[in-house]
Formats: sequence, structure tokens, C-alpha cells
Amino acid sequence: MSVDFLKLAVQGVQGLQPYVPGKPVEELERELGISNIVKLASNENPLGPSPKVQEAIAKVLPELTRYPDGNGFRLKQKLADKHQVELNQITLGNGSNDVLEIIARAFANQGSEIIFSQYSFAVYPIVTQAVGAKAVEVPARNYAHDLEAMAQAVTDKTKLIFLANPNNPTGTWFDTQAFERFLQAVPERVLVVMDEAYIEYVTQEGFLDSMDYLEQYPNLIVSRTFSKAYGLAALRVGYAVSHPQVADVLNRVRQPFNVNSLALEAAVAALEDQDYVRASVEANAKGMVQICSGLEALGLSWIPSVGNFVCVDMGRPAGPLYQALLQKGVIVRPVGNYGMPNHLRVSIGTEQENEIFLKALAEVV
Repeated sequence: MSVDFLKLAVQGVQGLQPYVPGKPVEELERELGISNIVKLASNENPLGPSPKVQEAIAKVLPELTRYPDGNGFRLKQKLADKHQVELNQITLGNGSNDVLEIIARAFANQGSEIIFSQYSFAVYPIVTQAVGAKAVEVPARNYAHDLEAMAQAVTDKTKLIFLANPNNPTGTWFDTQAFERFLQAVPERVLVVMDEAYIEYVTQEGFLDSMDYLEQYPNLIVSRTFSKAYGLAALRVGYAVSHPQVADVLNRVRQPFNVNSLALEAAVAALEDQDYVRASVEANAKGMVQICSGLEALGLSWIPSVGNFVCVDMGRPAGPLYQALLQKGVIVRPVGNYGMPNHLRVSIGTEQENEIFLKALAEVV
């Protein structure tokens, strides 16, 4: 072949490496020929889908030959009621990852700068490089966002700042006072993207809800997902809430059918089933105690987390331990690609899954 197609790609894409998701159960079954595998790698809801969601999906199956509602009216109406915003402030996405990419494509390009924290979600540098912008990674403080340093990193080329609260993969968070100081320090021309994919799992009283700041700060965009506490990871549906003018820009870039019909119906049903969400949060809180108590008994330390996962410091390169756990049918997530080669991220599973993980971990360490 005489053509190098990689060289034909735009410059930002040429240097990208594909995102590596958590290892699927089916892949490990094929590789090792084992069954009864426990997957605690992708921060999924271990309770299984809500019965109300399953009923809603079943009702729309006969309409699979029809295109989805490109505007997602019913879901937008539910979200507008929930967050006390207008429909024209909402942008729907094929998961919140899609929303983050839409934001980058709409507002940044070559010559722009995008700021994010060290040890934050891998999608931020990926979308930054894909649109040809310059990535400005600000060193973390104790694995958490250093908001003061991030505000100081703003230049006349800065277009976007990605924040995650709680943060993935560390589980760290920042409080209301720090966030308010940050917003006051950032110029209004710089868009602040608040990624709150895990906020439903937080049980702390008075935890920061950035939706409360949308009216005061027109440059704020809040991103959320149905993949975690709502248990819809396979259907890929997320959303952003922002100033109407910002949402108008995002919806010009958004593909008209980026959220499928099953996902739209499932998300509406999920919003109506708050009992399921409460059960998910309660199970997660109990599982967090179970996991952390087991880690303490093994003499291991971890980064305090308010998400549905915990990042464990193995005290040595974690790659071999990850492989050893795979051999025992337990899938967790190595985070060496985040610059944390000694850590493993473990999702909170069911009580039985957590116990299986802790038993396997005790055997490999």
C-alpha cells in the first residue's frame, strides 16, 4: 500500500491512542476459559436495571423501525422539571462522553487551550487533542483538583476548563467555597465544564450542586449521565445544562439522533424511579464501607472517595496484581495510563462481589 492513511488524518488525531475501556467479562472468559467472573472495573451499577426501565423499553420495541425523537422532548421536559431549568438549556448526548466531545468541538480548535487537572478523566485530554487544542494539565494537590492553580493557568487562549466533581479515577472532590472562589476568578469568556457523572452517589450533607450556579454564571456548563446511579450504562445517555445561548451552540453541533429511542424511554422511566436510585446509593454506601474495611485489614491505603469506586494504593507496581486478579476471575481497573502506576481502581459491587474481590486480593498481595 502506497498511502499512509494516518498521515492523512488531522494533526490532533494522528497522535491519539484509542481509549481503552475496562476489560469485558466475555473477553476474560475467552482468554482464560473461566466463568463466574466478577467485574469491578467500569464503575457500573451492580443492581441491574430498574424494573420500570425494563417495562418502558419493552413498550417501545415495536417501534424500532422508526427514528428517535431528534429533540428528545419528553426526556428534556423531565430534566427541566427536575432541575428547574428551561428546555432550551438542555443538550442531550450519547452518554456524557458525547456531551464533552460536543463542547470541545463547538468551542475549541487549533490555537485554543483547554485546562484540566492531573489525574482527571481520560476523555478530557482525548477530546482536547482531537480538536487540535493545546492541553494544559494542572498538577493535582493530594490527587485532587487544585482549583486555585487551575484558575491561575488561564491565558488569553483558554477556551474551556474541565472539572470533575467527584473526580474519576480518584474519587476526590472539592467544596462549595472552593468552587465559588474559582468561578469568581475565571473570566466570563472561558467556559467551565462541570462533569458530575457520579454526583447521585454522594451522601455528604450540603455537597456542592453546580446546578445552583447556572443562573449566576452564564459560562458554566453542567454535564451529567444516566450510566451510573441510574443504571443505564449500556444505553449511553447523558446531558448538559447550560445558558440558552451556550446550549444553542452545542445543539448546532449535536447529531440529531445521537440518543436512541430505547435510551430516551429508559431515561424517562429512570427519572421516575427514584426508589431505584435510593437503593443504588444505599447499596453503594454499604459497599464502600465493606471494601474500605477489607483494605484496611490488608494494610492497604486508598484515596478517600465519594463516588462508586475507590482507588487503592498497592504500594508497588499494580500491573502484576491486576493480572493476578484476572487469573482469579476478578476484573478491576489499572490506572497507570493516568500516571498512577501503583494504584488499582475498584468499583463498588454487590456485597457478594465485594467479598469475592477482597478474598482474591488477600491471596494476591
